[in-house]
Amino acid sequence: MSARRIAIAGASGQLGTALREELRDRELIAPAHAELAFENAAAVARLLDEARPDVLINCTAFHHVDTCEREPERAFALNALAVDAAAAACAARGVAFATISTDYVFDGTLGRAYREDDAVNPLTAYGASKAAGEFLTRRHGARHYVVRTSAVFGNTGTSNKGYTLIEKVLQHAERGEPTRMVADMVFSPSYAPHVARAVRELIDREAYGTHHVSNAGACSWYEFVRAAFERAGYADAPLAPLAYAEMNNPTRRPMYSPLENTTFAAARIAPLPAWSAALEEFLAARRARRAGARA
Repeated sequence: MSARRIAIAGASGQLGTALREELRDRELIAPAHAELAFENAAAVARLLDEARPDVLINCTAFHHVDTCEREPERAFALNALAVDAAAAACAARGVAFATISTDYVFDGTLGRAYREDDAVNPLTAYGASKAAGEFLTRRHGARHYVVRTSAVFGNTGTSNKGYTLIEKVLQHAERGEPTRMVADMVFSPSYAPHVARAVRELIDREAYGTHHVSNAGACSWYEFVRAAFERAGYADAPLAPLAYAEMNNPTRRPMYSPLENTTFAAARIAPLPAWSAALEEFLAARRARRAGARA
C-alpha cells in the first residue's frame, strides 16, 4: 500500500523541491530548516511523533566537498550522526526511512560503472561521512532506502550555493563569457525530477535496500556542458576542456564514478532515461520557465 503521509527533511533544495512536486498528491510534511534542524535529534523525534508520517525522506546534506575536507566534524555530524539518529527514531516508531547518498562513497578506480553491491572506498571526508551514514542507516533494520545519486541537476538552486552549475554555465554562454570544464572526471548526471519519480516508486513498492538512481550513461563535466550548450543554441560559446590536476585542488575526487542500477528490474521499476534525454527535458523546462517570467 502506498505511503500517504510523507515527511521530507531538506525539502527546499534541488531534489527536495522535485520530491514535493512528484508527491503533491500525498499528505506532505516539509518543514523549512528553521523549523527542523535535522542534526537536532530531539526535533526530528518530535516531528515523527507529531506528524506521524509513513516515511521520512532525508534530503539534507553537508555536501560542499572542499569544505568537508576542512570541517570533517561538521560533515560527520550531519551526514552520519544525524542520519543515524533519524534512522533509529524512525525504526522505533515503525516509520520507513529514506536517505540520499552519493557516488563519492566510491574511489573511482574500478574502471566500470559502480553497482549497488560494489565495495565503498571513499577518498574524501564528504564521501566517508556519507558512507558512514549508509552503514548507520542499515543497522536500524530493513525498512530503509539508501538512494545513491550523482551530480543532481534541476531547476532549483542548491541550498548552499543558490544556483545550479548548469544554470551558471548557461548564463556564461548567454553573455559570451568563456567556460572551462573538467574533461577527465566521468560520472552519471541525475535529473532531479527523474530521481524524485524513482524514489516515489521505490517507496510505493516498498523496495527497501540500496539503489543507484541516476540517469543512464556517463559523461565528463566537459561533455555534459558541451551538450547543454549545443542543445540550448550556444554551440559557438567559448568552452575549453580542463584536466582536474590543472585546478591545483588538493581534494582527491573519484575520477570515474558512473552508477549502474541493478535493482529496479526486480522491483518492476523502469530505468531512468539517458542523461542526454534528461538534459533535453531540463532545457525545455528552463525555456518554459523563462518564457513565463517574460510574460
